[in-house]
Amino acid sequence: MKRKVLLIYTGGTIGMEKDYETGSLRAFDFGNIFQKLPEMKLIECEVSVHPFKKPLDSSDMGPQEWKIIANYIGKNYDHYDGFLILHGTDTMSYTASALSFMLKNLRKPVVLTGSQLPIGDLRTDAKENLLTSLYYASLYENNEAVIQEVTIYFEYKLLRGNRTLKYSAEYFDAYQTPNYPVLGQSGVHLNIEKDFLWRSETEENFSVDNHISTDVLFWRIFPGMHLEHLLQMPKMKVLILQVFGSGTIFNTEKTQQTLQLLRDRGTEIVVVSQCVSGGISFGKYSNSNIFTKIGAISGHDMTAESAITKAMHLLDNPKFEGNFAEIFSRNICGEVSVN
Repeated sequence: MKRKVLLIYTGGTIGMEKDYETGSLRAFDFGNIFQKLPEMKLIECEVSVHPFKKPLDSSDMGPQEWKIIANYIGKNYDHYDGFLILHGTDTMSYTASALSFMLKNLRKPVVLTGSQLPIGDLRTDAKENLLTSLYYASLYENNEAVIQEVTIYFEYKLLRGNRTLKYSAEYFDAYQTPNYPVLGQSGVHLNIEKDFLWRSETEENFSVDNHISTDVLFWRIFPGMHLEHLLQMPKMKVLILQVFGSGTIFNTEKTQQTLQLLRDRGTEIVVVSQCVSGGISFGKYSNSNIFTKIGAISGHDMTAESAITKAMHLLDNPKFEGNFAEIFSRNICGEVSVN
């Protein structure tokens, strides 16, 4: 039985081709992808293509587009066995993270991919990324989807979407999950590390929760910065504060006063690390104790992209019971290593 995969093309480098007369890149009609990439017809799955009416650069992808994608998957969930989203690389980790929270009790593959070079380029990585992503999006065993989460496939690696970060704008191997193992690797064989795959912990049916709040601010600290600038900004509901190492910040009375004033205004403060690998550990060093004193929330080993989109999804979401700090601390869909 051929599995059915819905391919959603949002834009990005993967859908570009070079005009060899001008040397410029231009978008091609993705409805003609089967002519551009006839190898797709050789894969043991049926592919339907749904392109965005206007292809978007990934820097233009945001909450509205996340909702469009999530709702379209929800509308077509019962009609397809898997979903492949073609996306620009710069913000793919944000979209993958957001979708992981919005697509509840997912039991089918959702794979995002893109490329560093256009599909029409002679040296492109687009063809391998697209074709292998189709394999993963249609991978079933005993009539059950092997992958039941939102993933990113890029340069021979299948990765958990809400654990990814883009670490290179130059190399084909552009994505990493420093705090979580690779889910699968493509070589002579299509390998899957089943012990690392996510499974929904409930028996509830799949649903889409497209709640997204934009009342979230991300701020990276640096030596010598004046935290008081934060007090001059309009009131924010959630501040994602990216700090040093395992959770340290300037150990001054003014720092504590400033952060406490933010807390007194009702701002929730989530703390994530500037380090690519590892995470937050309040109390490990004395310069992290300030966060415990003011009631900040540890982001543990979450990526900044995941912490931001998780906060956006949970903030003022009527479908979650309990206070923000309590809900944020939960491991919802494999985005954090601790419960």
